[in-house]
Amino acid sequence: MSLIETPICNFNEPIKDFSLLSTEEMTVSLKDIQGPEGTLIMFICNHCPYVKAIMKEAVTISSIIKGLGIHTVAIMPNDTEYESEDSFDNMKLFSKQNHFPFPYLLDESQEVAKKFGAVCTPDFFGYNNKGQLQYRGRIRKLNHLTPVMEGESELLSAMKLIASNGLGPKKQFASMGCSIKWK
Repeated sequence: MSLIETPICNFNEPIKDFSLLSTEEMTVSLKDIQGPEGTLIMFICNHCPYVKAIMKEAVTISSIIKGLGIHTVAIMPNDTEYESEDSFDNMKLFSKQNHFPFPYLLDESQEVAKKFGAVCTPDFFGYNNKGQLQYRGRIRKLNHLTPVMEGESELLSAMKLIASNGLGPKKQFASMGCSIKWK
């Protein structure tokens, strides 16, 4: 496991289009998942302990922000030959075990992760209703893979702000997790 931190938010960078296979075996594109007030794109995987540590809260946040008009999608970018726990069948199992209320997509070619500039799992990209990047940060502070449950999640606070005024917080802390397993 190689620990990586995400770069800081490149405010107003436009959202990238994609079309990927979901664990429901349907092709899902950006236009299918964009919310009227914004979109949260999470690059995650099944095996990463950092993803496992925050997954329950990520699912809760996605349900809360859906009520604010922000839709969520998760994309798995890892080379499944390198990391068999991230296989498509295991993605299906992981999404069911974690009760995903959002599509979970396989980026088999890794081209989508490259277009977005994703570097690790989890890597969060929060966009406003104009498709402009407003958040690239962590869900909340972790202490030895345990979420520090003080106050509201930074991700939730940011997405609420984006839903209300289209702008993310100026102060953001990098997400960190396992490096993407590139082919």
